[in-house]
This record gives sequence, C-alpha cells and structure tokens, in this order.
Amino acid sequence: MAQLWGGRFTKETDQLVYNFNASISFDRKFYKQDMQGSMAHVRMLAKQGILTEEERDVILSGIEGILKDVESGKLEITSEYEDIHSFVEANLIDRIGDPGKKLHTGRSRNDQVALDMKLYTRDEVCEIDGLVRELLVILQRLMEEHTGTVMPGFTHLQKAQPITLAHHLGAYFEMFKRDRDRLSDIYDRMNYCPLGSGALAGTTYPLDREYTAELLDFQGATLNSMDSVSDRDYLIELLSALSTIMMHLSRFSEEIIIWNTNEYRFVEIDDAYSTGSSIMPQKKNPDIAELVRGKTGRVYGALISLLTTMKGLPLAYNKDMQEDKELTFDAFDTVKGCLALFTGMLDTMKFHKNQMAASARNGFTNATDAADYLVNHGVPFRDAHGVIGRLVLYCIEQGKAIEELSLSELKEISPVFEEDVFEAISMDTCVNKRLTLGAPGEKAVKQVIAKNKEWLEKHRSL
Repeated sequence: MAQLWGGRFTKETDQLVYNFNASISFDRKFYKQDMQGSMAHVRMLAKQGILTEEERDVILSGIEGILKDVESGKLEITSEYEDIHSFVEANLIDRIGDPGKKLHTGRSRNDQVALDMKLYTRDEVCEIDGLVRELLVILQRLMEEHTGTVMPGFTHLQKAQPITLAHHLGAYFEMFKRDRDRLSDIYDRMNYCPLGSGALAGTTYPLDREYTAELLDFQGATLNSMDSVSDRDYLIELLSALSTIMMHLSRFSEEIIIWNTNEYRFVEIDDAYSTGSSIMPQKKNPDIAELVRGKTGRVYGALISLLTTMKGLPLAYNKDMQEDKELTFDAFDTVKGCLALFTGMLDTMKFHKNQMAASARNGFTNATDAADYLVNHGVPFRDAHGVIGRLVLYCIEQGKAIEELSLSELKEISPVFEEDVFEAISMDTCVNKRLTLGAPGEKAVKQVIAKNKEWLEKHRSL
C-alpha cells in the first residue's frame, strides 16, 4: 500500500527494508491508546477552529467505528500497514473520505508515538501497581497470622538469631511497599503530554496543548518539543523499577526454594504451583518460584538494552527509539505474570511452624541472648562472648541445644549461670524481649502491622 510519507520517493521501498522498518507487529498493542490520542487531538483542533465541528464529528465517529470493529474482531490489524498510526489513518480515510486526511494536522508520527507509548505505559503502571498491592495484602494477612511463629533468622545463610515468620515476611512488605512508591513517582514524573510537539520543533498551527493534555488526563503539556519526542527516561526509570520488583520477587523465590527443600521443610507449596518429575515419583518441584527467579534476568535485559540503545543518540528523534517497545512490552507482561503467580503461590502456601521452631532451637540462635545474660550478671561482653563460644562448642560435641543442657553443665562452663538462664534463653523470650520499633518482638511487629494497614488503606491505587 502507499506510505503516508511516499510523496518524496520515486521508488517503492524494498520489501525487506519495509519489513525491517515496520513496527506494526508490536505497536498494534496500543491501538486503543492511538485512537484515544487521535480523538483528543481532533477535539482540540475543532476547539481551535482548525477543523469545523462537522469535520470533528465525522472524524470522531469514524475513529469510534474503527475501534469498535477492532475490538469485536471485525477489523484486523494486519502487516500491510507500516505502523498503528498508518492503520488508523488509512482505515479512517477509507471510511469517511477527505475529512480523514485532516486527522494528522498539527502533529507528527514522532509526537504521536511518544503519546501512545506514554498512554500505554501509564495504563501498565497502574495495572502493575495493583498487582503489587495484591501481594502486599497477602503479606499483611500472613504477618497477622504468624506473629508468634518462631523461626531462625539468617546471615550468610547461617542461623543467627531467632525471629518470627511475621518479621521475616515484614522485610518483603517493606521492599514491595518501596516498589509501589517508585511506581507512583514514575507515574507522576511521566504524566505530561507530548502531543503537539510535532516532529521536533512544534507547529505553526495554533494548537492548545494544555487542552489536549487535560482531555487525556495528563498533569500538563511537556515544555520542550525536542525532549518531548526523544525522551525515553520514563521507560528507563520504569524498567529499573520493574527490575527491582523482579529482584525482590527473585530473592523471595530463592528463600522459598530453600525452605521447600527436604533439609529445611519450612513450607509446602500447593500442588497447583508445583510440578513433579518425569522419572522420580517422589519429587515436588518449586517450578513457579524457580521460573520467577529465572525471568528476573529477562527484565534486567530489557533495561540494559534500552540504556544501550539510548546512550549515543543525538537530539531529536531517531529510528533507534523504535527499539523501546518490544522488550518493554515483554517486561510488562513478564512482571505482571510473575506477580500474579507468585501471589497465588504465597497465598496457598503452608508453613510448618513446628519445623521452623525446631530449626531455631537447633541452630544456637539464642547464643547472643546467653551472652547478654552473662553481661547482665556482671561479665564483660568480650569475656561473655568467649564463654558462649566454648558453650556452643560443648553443645556441638554433645549433640544438644543450649537450653537442653543441665544447670550443672552450664556452671562447668561459667559459674555465673543460675536457674533463671533457662527463661532468659527460651525462644519466646529471645524474640519477644526485642521490642524496639522494627524488631521481631510480637508487640513491635503488631505495631508495624497496624502501620501497614493504614498505609494500604491510604494507598489503594495510584
């Protein structure tokens, strides 16, 4: 078919070149946004007297008909069109004739695609934010249920001190809460309308860009036409935020994979989120967690790709920028899929409380509290540290936990120990005496849960 820009050329574009240049295979995803932007543009042109009201109405009716036919399946977006803009304009002209040729007045495909991508991305940000919120709601519920579920806390993958499952999950609540804050910041920063910037230098038509922005629910119009058509910062920011979300999901998945092993047995993943082995009948594999962990690199790749594409581009628009779409669209779909599946997996997961508590007891996680006991009875901390080190070594040799030793055994290590040491180093005491805000003690965690509830209520959506 004839190209929108064909007047300058005397030869048809080579088919291979055409295919390489075309973007219809992927920018068809924002057909709705393209038509939404075109309808706002037409309303603005009529307001400014550039189009008559009659022309406005017939163009709007034509675009609405195209949108309806696309969504019903009656009209297919095919590869005979170079891009989604060509598809809409060509079909509009076919349907309404000459008035359709006025649709493109006062704009370029450069500012048009910049608008479409912003509108599409804005919708995706809202959808992703909603999915992160759903995950936070599940985390909040699990925290409320497990304020008394004792488990070992780790550093270097070594058992360190006793905490609760609520406290552990609370760390991820904080991560995903920050993720939502980042999405909100990006939404606000990107929410300015580039339409009317033209190819790079605006237009001689008396456009009302603020009116167009208002019609499309932007905060205002962009203030530099060259930046407007060549800005992809918001996508780079968003891909960075999505990479961080995936990093958080991947860390959480890694822990679930570890907790699911026979050696830990902290959790049981629901059958709906597990698979078996084709040869080993005993296997129940954490495939969803592993795939989330694996797909993280895919989103990282989109970020690095776009950064690399943009790093050497002079102002203003360059065709390289067409590369912003495919990987970004893939990243959107990947993150949404991972969030939905991970949330479902977490929501249906069973936690083995007894196994977690036993693991905390058998890992000397109360060693620090035993040292604190000695310090509170007058032993200098450095000396207490050495005493508890010898005590742990003795326990390893005897195959016992600290609290399983008799008082006489404890006194052989240090005469300072008395009967009250057993209360001081019990798991419940070790956890619940830590009451500072942000600590794992039940009272402290319940304070945080109350704050989380207020935050979720306040931040229902962007």
